[in-house]
Amino acid sequence: MDHYVNSAAFLDLPPLDVVFGRTAAMQAIRQKLERVAATDVPVLLQGETGTGKEICARLLHAFSRRSKDSLVKVSCPSIPQTLLETELFGYEKGAFTGAHSTKRGRVEQAHMRTLFLDEVGSLDLMVQSKLLQVLQDGTFVRVGGHTTQTIETRLVSVANQDLRTQVEDGTFRLDFLYRINAVTINLPPLRARKEDIPQLVNYFLEQHARTFSLSPKPLSRNAIELMRSEERRVGKECRSRW
Repeated sequence: MDHYVNSAAFLDLPPLDVVFGRTAAMQAIRQKLERVAATDVPVLLQGETGTGKEICARLLHAFSRRSKDSLVKVSCPSIPQTLLETELFGYEKGAFTGAHSTKRGRVEQAHMRTLFLDEVGSLDLMVQSKLLQVLQDGTFVRVGGHTTQTIETRLVSVANQDLRTQVEDGTFRLDFLYRINAVTINLPPLRARKEDIPQLVNYFLEQHARTFSLSPKPLSRNAIELMRSEERRVGKECRSRW
């Protein structure tokens, strides 16, 4: 991962020591990410909101052989279901009213790149089926088209909950899950890695000091220890208030 030193400014990410901290669980995740980054196997990143899933997805791309090209991200929940198929797979001219020209979808744009599906659990079953075909044989057909398109891409997916639960309730295809999680990385919440809080506090203080040209006082040891001991209770209170 030495290439990270040269890519940090471009990626706009914290140093790896800050991202992964010092806890045994995060160090194991770092090692796993390093091993799979150079491969083309599909990776599934799972964890609660705020656990760093997108950072890990960007790192997987940055240290892959595809890093010379941009990451193609699809924020699945932000695209209306009625438009998601055309957004992903594109369409041919005349496919529907207003289709005045052929459009390449995100899947096609990701040829020889990394396709990043954010919150993959929100995809409907029909779209999952079409993506499954892409993963199986690298082919798809644009909406309104008849010609089979062929691509080669590396898939990184993110989910904020265990997708096996969605398989059980019928909202996620089991065969699609098998295809997207050749490697699964489960990211722990901060409450499970309290030893990393002091390092994160120092990093964010330094970042805000540079951004706002301030010289904030460092947090006292007592304040840090209070954050470490109260993180779970405070987190629950904040979630209940919001």
